[in-house]
Amino acid sequence: MESTNHTHQTPFHIPAEDTPGVSGRGLLKERAYAEIKQRILRGDFPPSTFLSERHMATQLDMSKTPIRAALERLELEGFVTISPQQGIIVRDLTVHEIADQYEIRAVLENYVVRTLAGRLTHAQIQRLQANLDAQEANCMVGDVHQCVSLDAEFHNLFCEFLGNREVLRVMGQLREKIHRVIFQVVRLNPGRIGSSYEEHRGIAEAVIQGDAVLAARRVEEHLEYGKRCLLSPRAREPQGA
Repeated sequence: MESTNHTHQTPFHIPAEDTPGVSGRGLLKERAYAEIKQRILRGDFPPSTFLSERHMATQLDMSKTPIRAALERLELEGFVTISPQQGIIVRDLTVHEIADQYEIRAVLENYVVRTLAGRLTHAQIQRLQANLDAQEANCMVGDVHQCVSLDAEFHNLFCEFLGNREVLRVMGQLREKIHRVIFQVVRLNPGRIGSSYEEHRGIAEAVIQGDAVLAARRVEEHLEYGKRCLLSPRAREPQGA
């Protein structure tokens, strides 16, 4: 319950990062986790990379304890494997994992667009349009990082509009896991930037017009095409091959 006595509050606020004890250690663990995960997602640590606790502790200017906690958390999420024999290795997704995750996405996103069809507010439509305009502009530039970022934003917008936090959380986790692979596919197939934009526009138009059946079909076709791209031999080639 919030206190109603405001006259005896401490006049000086101590920032959380400077607070000693559990709070400070927790923040260090979160910072280590966020930084290492971001480096994995953007490809600084590609699959099969060996990670050193000592090296990362030096890079992030902290002890090995929060680094170890962050790596254990990343192992639970499937980003790294830790073993006494091999050490810490950044892992790649298997073909089956990619297929499974696309199947889950297809089920969730089908439900999302069907539910939202014809129900978007003017403000929501404007946000979708702004994303699509940015995608269209990027078709001329061909920025792969921007493409992957805008793609994630497009799909997340619908989940956000639905207002179901669990759907948004699960979708975010699925996107993070295949982020690196999607980036590689777009890099190897630059034409995918334009075709993905056209598919996104078609999905948005169907939702805005209230055609739930068409919106669901376009989502399924879009995700199926993306899955085929990810699982094709060319898409799975290592960088530089």
